[in-house]
Amino acid sequence: MDGVILGMPGPWADSNYEAADIYTTKIGGLADWPLPIVSEKPDLLECSTCGNNLSLLAQIYAPISNKSLSIDERVIYVFGCLVPHCESLLWRAIRVQKIPSNEGVQVPTSTLSVSNNNWREDLWSFDIGKAGHENDDDDDDDIDLEELGRALSEAANFTSNGKKPSNDAESSRKPLSTSQPARSVDDKIPVMPCFYIFTQDEKLFKKVTSESSKHPSIQECDYNSEDHPNGETYEEENYEYDRALNADRTYLKFKKRMDAYPEQCFRYSYGGKPLLASGEMGDPGICRLCGGTRHYEMQLMPPLIFFLQEAADDQQRISLEKFNWMTLLVYTCSKSCAEASYRVKSGSEDWIIAEEAVNIQYE
Repeated sequence: MDGVILGMPGPWADSNYEAADIYTTKIGGLADWPLPIVSEKPDLLECSTCGNNLSLLAQIYAPISNKSLSIDERVIYVFGCLVPHCESLLWRAIRVQKIPSNEGVQVPTSTLSVSNNNWREDLWSFDIGKAGHENDDDDDDDIDLEELGRALSEAANFTSNGKKPSNDAESSRKPLSTSQPARSVDDKIPVMPCFYIFTQDEKLFKKVTSESSKHPSIQECDYNSEDHPNGETYEEENYEYDRALNADRTYLKFKKRMDAYPEQCFRYSYGGKPLLASGEMGDPGICRLCGGTRHYEMQLMPPLIFFLQEAADDQQRISLEKFNWMTLLVYTCSKSCAEASYRVKSGSEDWIIAEEAVNIQYE
């Protein structure tokens, strides 16, 4: 399937305060800004409820390259309020991008890890025209009855599995030595454990024949008096079962995609289709800069919470109790606009700092 890039867990940082660059995709730690955003837009980094500093949840290097638009220096940051006593459910997405010059910009090679280079190559070759073709309806038809039953029974334990998931990326999560310095510590900002991300395309394989087609369905069984000597007759039982099946269909599709790649920390599909955990989908609204429409760009997934909990200290675990979502969906301006009145100057370069939309789906 084309159009979906998965963010998989890479090596842990040597320090949660480790400095990197804007071309680095990571979970937790401190944000790597291309300009002094703290002095330019300090309100974007403060909780509107308690007034405390927001904490970085994810930093995603997200360049765009297509027929109509080419932006190399572009990053999506996702923040949250981790103050335990704060009742805020605030999650904030910030888009920061450089205004391209007429001469174009050459992106330097990051020295942090090979995963950064892979991430750039994946997204530069990412064609918006391919995004969204997920064959959603066809994939749904491949879920057999046995698979549905297992998914329903495991639903309650989905995000709280005590066993660490593993795949071929297991060895890449061992801490690696880097040459990046640890920055000065601001104890006013709660910081989550930091690990880096490598990416891979999501590939789904359809079954040629559904297992359910090999067996007679409930309504095809003939309950006659010979089978039941007491003369009892039985009504068809498929009605209520089908209703339960349809009610959980959205979640089961979500669960199926999670089972295929159980370590995925985020999904990226610029202008594509989100993977919903429930049927309720909020309105992302319009772009606050240009008034245009927003479209889906990426979403954070439950394994991200698991890995953060794995490395968190006691204080961080208290903050992580606020992480009770199934997925955070990030919607951005469909034009990735750069309105002149919202530009910020940094030296000789112009940048855009825009707040985007985050929709939350809970268990």
